[in-house]
Parts: sequence; C-alpha cells; structure tokens
Amino acid sequence: MIVGVLQEEAPGERRVAVTPETVTQLQKLGYEVVVESGAGAGAGFPDDRYEAAGAAIGDAVAADVVLGVGPPSPERLDALRPGATLIGLLSPRFSPDLVEDLAERPITALSLDAVPRISRAQSFDVLSSMANIAGYRAVIEAAHEFGRFFTGQVTAAGKVPPAKVLVAGAGVAGLAAIGAAASLGAIVRATDPRPEVADQVRSLGGDYLAVAEPEPEPDDAPGTGYAKEMSDDYNVRAAALYAEQCRDVDIVVTTALIPGRPAPKLITAEMVATMRPGSVIVDMAAANGGNVEGTVPGERVVTGNGVIILGYTDLAGRLPAQASQLYGTNLVNLIQLMTPQRDGQLVLNFDDVVQRSMTIVREGELTWPPPPVPVSAAPVAAQPVERVAEVDDPPRRANPVLRRIGAAVAAAGVFGLIAVSPAALQVHLTVFALAIVIGYYVIGNVHHALHTPLMSVTNAISGIIVVGALVQMGTGSAAITALSLAAILLASINVFGGFAVTRRMLAMFIRS
Repeated sequence: MIVGVLQEEAPGERRVAVTPETVTQLQKLGYEVVVESGAGAGAGFPDDRYEAAGAAIGDAVAADVVLGVGPPSPERLDALRPGATLIGLLSPRFSPDLVEDLAERPITALSLDAVPRISRAQSFDVLSSMANIAGYRAVIEAAHEFGRFFTGQVTAAGKVPPAKVLVAGAGVAGLAAIGAAASLGAIVRATDPRPEVADQVRSLGGDYLAVAEPEPEPDDAPGTGYAKEMSDDYNVRAAALYAEQCRDVDIVVTTALIPGRPAPKLITAEMVATMRPGSVIVDMAAANGGNVEGTVPGERVVTGNGVIILGYTDLAGRLPAQASQLYGTNLVNLIQLMTPQRDGQLVLNFDDVVQRSMTIVREGELTWPPPPVPVSAAPVAAQPVERVAEVDDPPRRANPVLRRIGAAVAAAGVFGLIAVSPAALQVHLTVFALAIVIGYYVIGNVHHALHTPLMSVTNAISGIIVVGALVQMGTGSAAITALSLAAILLASINVFGGFAVTRRMLAMFIRS
C-alpha cells in the first residue's frame, strides 16, 4: 500500500503528519510513502530530506492511506480514491457536518482525537502528545507577555520577587505547564478536582490547592479517562478559590476541557478585574469556548484594567518540529498496530476497542459514535491459591521465633565471653558486640538496590582493618601474627571483591 502525506491547508498550521524519521519507520512496515511537495516546510523538513529518507514527492491524495493533521477540504475529500483510509484529527465530537460528509463517501476515516484513554492506547494518544507541548508553550507565551522575571532575584539594583502562577487543571497540559513554570523559578499553584494528582503536582515543583472532596462516580457510569462535569456545590467552592487566587497571582493558565461539551467557565470577568495590570491569562480551552470570560479564540485581548488574555488555539503548532515528530510517532504506532503482518497492508480490526473507538466511517458506513469504553473497574479480589514449592524456589527464612531464640543464645554467649575476659579486653569485646547488633539492624534495613553503593563503605572499613593488621605484624607474638595474617587475607578479599563487583556494575552502563 501507498501512504500519502498531505500538506496542511488550515491557515497558520505548520505541523506535518509524517517526518523524515517516521518515513523510515513506515517503510519498515512495508509501505511506500508519497509526500506532497512542501508538506514539511513549515516544520523545517524540506522535500529533499524526505527524498533522502526514501519517500517520493507527488500526489498524496491518490494514496491508499492518507495521513494529515487537520481535516482535508471538501475538494480534497472528493479526490480520495474509493476504499482509501483517511487518518487525522477530524474532531467528530465538534464537527457533525464533517461526519455526515464522510459518511457519504466510500472511504474509511479514523480520528486520532477519539483514541480512548486506556493504557494500551497511550503510544498513539495524539491529544496527550499535543497537550504536553501546548502546556509548555503556554508558559513560554505567558513569560513573553509578562515582561518580567519568573524567578526571584536579589541584585545590586534591588530585590525582584518571583512570579506567581496558577494552573487550573493538572492533566497532561497542566502538568507540562507546572513543570515549565517551576523550572523558570516561579511559585506555582495548581487546582484539580482529582486529589490523586496532588503528588504529581508536588513532584513538578507546584503546590496543590484542594477545592473539595471528589464525588464518587456512579457504579453504572464507568469512567472514560477524561474530565467530567462537576456538581454545583463543587463549582461554588472552586469559584471562591479562583477568586481568591486571581487577586494574588500574576499568571493564570487554564486547561479544563470536557469532551463533547463547551469548556466550563472558571474565571469570570469580575475575577479578571481584580488582577493586577500586566497580569497574563493563557486560556488553553479557547478553541472550545474558553475557560475565561472575555477570551477570543486565536486572539490576544487586553482588558480595561491591563490584563492580557491569550486565546491562542495553535500552541502545539508553535513548536512545529517537535509537535510533528511526536505526532508522526503516534501515527506510526497506530499503523504498526493496524499492520499485524508487517507486510504493508492496513487491516482495520473492529474487535479491537481502540480501532473501533477511532473509526468514524468504515467503507462508507457511519460508525460514529462508538460504544462506550469502560476504562476503570473495581480490582478483582485476589483468591488464595495453594502453591507447590518448585525445585528452584529460594530457601524460606527460618521461623521468626526460632530466629529470636538463636539471636538470644548468641548474645548470651558473647556477653558471657565478655564476663570471663581480662579487664583490658572487656571494653573491646563490648564495642565489638554492640557493633554487631547495630550493624545487623542497619544493614538489614538497607534496600537491595543500595547494596552495591554500600560496598564502598565496607571497602573503607576493610582498608582500615588491613592497615591495623599490618601494624600488628611486627609485635613478635605468633598468635598476633596469625590473627593479623587472617585479618589481612579476609579484608583484602572483601576489598578486591568489592572493586570487582563495582567494575562489573559499571560495565553494564558503558557502550561498547
């Protein structure tokens, strides 16, 4: 089969569905690749790079599988050959007219923004890839408009306070925005109705602001992996929190989206009016109506009190090379799934819940909307299973009671030895016994992953033993000399053995 790569027609769209790197990956799956002339120019991929990767420059619309970013124009849809497969961001939830148009054509259409949020589909989840880029770019745009440092500084010219950033929503885009703002030195706060994301927010350097306790999801309404509409009580609590934060922060980034519905309004005009002049709001939900009152999709708006509201809808496209590479990788992963024999033949498997959910039209038959995909389920209770020991099973540890009795007997023996020893030796034996006890509990509680670094400590101790034994070699006593030789031998084995193991560990990380 031939895979065609379209040049995007939307104004300002600089992304491309396939990069020269992913051309090679498609060829390994058995496909021939045809790229429209100039398709990758906006992302920094000229035609000669595609030709060097093995692609042909020509008419992509006539291919068996047509790949794009946005939906093609009606004229291009008319040019598709019967039986062709179209894959791109077709937005079936918000484009009913396009869905009806596709259903009238003898083609198959798959939308990448309909990928279900399940673990198996993460490798071709374009929405997550683009949201990651968009969240990062949102902070860059805000920093450009803010015109001041994000990080706090103390200079000879005076003290500069750090910027304060509020991120509404801790999904993929929100987490990317939190990480970018924190890395620039800002004080970052984030809200989200899911308390389980608090650790993720903190791990990226932000502070999690809880709004309310989460509402339990009804048993008959399984999760979808996307955000859901919250109750009126939650919205009242959230509005109070946003109103308080807007008076304090310098930058607000909103990311709240509900699939199939207009974006919820989080920031009202009254909240915007309380913000300081020069503050910046980046509304990442502008394409779906916006989370901020006063947002104009695709535009930069300055309010009467000097607050800048950015409603850019092409944030991911403003990093076209990176966005195209991630988009192309997601596409390759999907096509790899749909090419089970690696023979260049695309196979649509409706038994696969991922492919079924993405399909809008199959050979002219309307298949949208797809059946719901349950992605959350109660964990199955583990059933006790009687297990028969295998030959290569590791030996079981002794009974804890017997171990305690053995330890008590050993301790009694050591302290009995101390009691009958000469006075000069009792102090040394006491220290030795206590060292054994402390060492047992300290070393026994060290995680296995840290045993190798722990060898460096034991090597140092063994080195001290070797030096002490060498000093005792010249005393003239046969017993002391014998003990010194034994100490030198055992300590040297520990030292050289530790270095040998460490060398083997380091060799695992050295490229040949």
